[in-house]
Amino acid sequence: MQIEAAPTEKRYEKPEGERRGLIIVNTGDGKGKSTAAFGLALRAHGRGKAVKIYQFMKVPTARFGEHRMFEQIGIPIEGLGDGFSWKSQDLEHSAQLARDGWEKARATIMGGEHFMVVLDEITYPLIYGWLPLEGVLQTLRDRPKDMHVVLTGRRCPEEIIELADTVTEMKLIKHAFKAGVPAQRGIED
Repeated sequence: MQIEAAPTEKRYEKPEGERRGLIIVNTGDGKGKSTAAFGLALRAHGRGKAVKIYQFMKVPTARFGEHRMFEQIGIPIEGLGDGFSWKSQDLEHSAQLARDGWEKARATIMGGEHFMVVLDEITYPLIYGWLPLEGVLQTLRDRPKDMHVVLTGRRCPEEIIELADTVTEMKLIKHAFKAGVPAQRGIED
């Protein structure tokens, strides 16, 4: 490790532009995409802002740690899917759930009643061809001016990355799962 001096002067100028809603993307092969989005949701909720979270691959009855916590503090979170695609008994049904879920999410975004809408794992139904990309792009372009939308998932389409204001790529360096350690409650779920 190399030691460096702590900065004694601000390294940037304060932006002078207008505040507006942002499109934020968390993508990449590393862990933490949803976790980062949930952190933003918590931050907004802590400021008294209305937040809604949609999870495109989780089932409506999911009870992972985030569901339990968000329920306790009053952040609505809704599973729209039927789980991992490789566990699906009917991929056309999975695709229809994604389309139906997108209509709910789109209505929430366009309704303008929320400060932030999180579209967790939306990249999967997009890259599987279950959702038309142009419809998602158009909604992001047409959303209310102050609406923040956070999208997560691996292999985010380049068109969304180009439209986004902030894009973070989580890079996998090392993961316990690859060393044979199974998923753990409170870490992966």
